[in-house]
Amino acid sequence: MNGSLPVLRSFFLFISKARWARQIIMSWGVSRRVARRFVVGETLDEAVQAIRDLNAAGLNATFDHLGESVTNEAEAVRATDAYLAILARILETGIRSNASLKLSQLGLNLSYDLCLNNVRRVVQKAAEGGLFIRIDMEDTPTVDRTIELWRTLRKEGLVNVGLVFQACLYRTERDVSAVLAEGCRIRLCKGAYKEPASLAYPKKSDVDASYDRLVRMMIDAARAGGAECASADGRRPPITGVATHDDKRVAAARAYAEQVGFPKQALEFQMLYGIRPELQRQLAAAGYPVRVYVAYGTEWYPFFMRRLAERPANVWFFVSNFFRR
Repeated sequence: MNGSLPVLRSFFLFISKARWARQIIMSWGVSRRVARRFVVGETLDEAVQAIRDLNAAGLNATFDHLGESVTNEAEAVRATDAYLAILARILETGIRSNASLKLSQLGLNLSYDLCLNNVRRVVQKAAEGGLFIRIDMEDTPTVDRTIELWRTLRKEGLVNVGLVFQACLYRTERDVSAVLAEGCRIRLCKGAYKEPASLAYPKKSDVDASYDRLVRMMIDAARAGGAECASADGRRPPITGVATHDDKRVAAARAYAEQVGFPKQALEFQMLYGIRPELQRQLAAAGYPVRVYVAYGTEWYPFFMRRLAERPANVWFFVSNFFRR
């Protein structure tokens, strides 16, 4: 079974971008039902209610309005407006959440300047309300432009924005070192895109080693800067965000933090809605801030395929439900 896992991962990552597969799989009613394990619904109201429930359980959240790789300016502007509506609802309801966005959804692949203007609108509005925005990292062709855009916003005085980095990429150690020196708040994940072996570690063991090494680097940088803790309202994360569902990666992060005397409130664990909820609650009960990535919207297909690629248990959940339809 273990030998088949890289093949399964490659398959699901491939069909996440295949239009023919999207049309077929989205036509299966079972796909939409199973996707609801990871996607809270299609509307903002459903996402707000899911976050209320998470907050009641002691967990913080980040909104993700699903969508990526828009094909025209109008779609990018609509996505921007959707994020402005999210920010308004956070402030209106008082829920403990921030927001995450993908640059390709806001027009990066159409025009860098279009995307910058759209992201600037969102980040400025968030800053007015004391809210934080996380820019998700997509596949390798977007990495340099993503970092450049973040730096541009910082130069404009918009410091309420952070980045995501992927431990699977060879370049990430260099990138993380550079932006940590500039005060970036980082969410570190393993990586959920199909990348060639020339750019990314092909073996899981190497990705795991990279992940642990990067977490240590992030903790050391945060300690040197005073180990700022998460905000009391749950809206601003600490500098160090450890995004993983892997017990061993969680244990390694906790062990190193304890070894060097790093405060629990300065180490935030981040996970996806619907995956390892028991671990989320255990970490929160142990005194760590925990943030859950809450995805909603109609464009759930690529997100769903990447969730299947990440963990064999997710594939089994999908297959078992398929044959029960």
